[in-house]
Amino acid sequence: MTELILIRHGQTELNRGPFFQGQIDVPLNATGLAQATRLAERLRDERPHALVCSDLLRTRQTAAPASTRLAIDAAPDPGLREQRFGLFEGLSFDEVGERYPDAFAAWQRHQAGFAVPGGESVVRFHARVVAAVRAVAARHAGQRVAVVTHGGVLDMVWRAAHRLPLDGPRACPIPNAALNRVRVRGDAIEILEWADDAHVADLSVPAGPAPTADAADALHASVAPSSPSAA
Repeated sequence: MTELILIRHGQTELNRGPFFQGQIDVPLNATGLAQATRLAERLRDERPHALVCSDLLRTRQTAAPASTRLAIDAAPDPGLREQRFGLFEGLSFDEVGERYPDAFAAWQRHQAGFAVPGGESVVRFHARVVAAVRAVAARHAGQRVAVVTHGGVLDMVWRAAHRLPLDGPRACPIPNAALNRVRVRGDAIEILEWADDAHVADLSVPAGPAPTADAADALHASVAPSSPSAA
C-alpha cells in the first residue's frame, strides 16, 4: 500500500483563462509562486518519503520549494503530464473557435474517444495517467509520496477511483496547489481526502470563471451540462 499526496501545480497566467494549456511549457505567475511556497511549508508537516512531479515547467517550479524544504530531489515523470491538446495549445477558446471551428465543435461534444488534431484523446490520457500513478506507487511501496501534477491528471484519478465514465462532466474540484490524498493498493485507487487547500485559500484568485485541467471548467458548465472536463 502506498499513500500518494497528489497536487495540482500552482497558478499560471493561462490558468486565468479560458485557454488550452495542455503540454506547452509555461511558468507559474506570482500567485502560483506564492502557492508553491505555501505548499512547501504544508508538505514539511506531511513528511513524504519521496517527491515526484511532471516534467513540465509549471510542476517543476511548484515542486522546487518543497524539494529544498524537505531536502528531497523532485523526480520528473513525463507520464504525469497534462493531456495533450495539439493544435489548441496556447490558444484561447475564442481563438480556437475562430481558427478550428469544426475541431472545436467536435471537442465540445466531449466524447472520450475524440482527439484534437495533434493531441490525445481522453481514453488514451486516462490509460497513461492510471499507468503512471500505479508505477509511482509500485516504486515507492509502503511509503508516502508527494506528486505534483496537473488538473487533468487529477480528474483521471478521481474517475478511476470512483469508476466513473470518461464521458460526462467533471465531478470534483481541483484547486491549484491543494492536497488530494489517495491510497494505492495493487491496481486499486482509493481517495482518502480531496481538495484540501487550507494552506493557500487566502491567496488571491482571479475573478470570473476558473480553468480546468489547464483548459476551463467554466466552458463545460456553460456550453453543455452533460459535457465532460477538458482534462
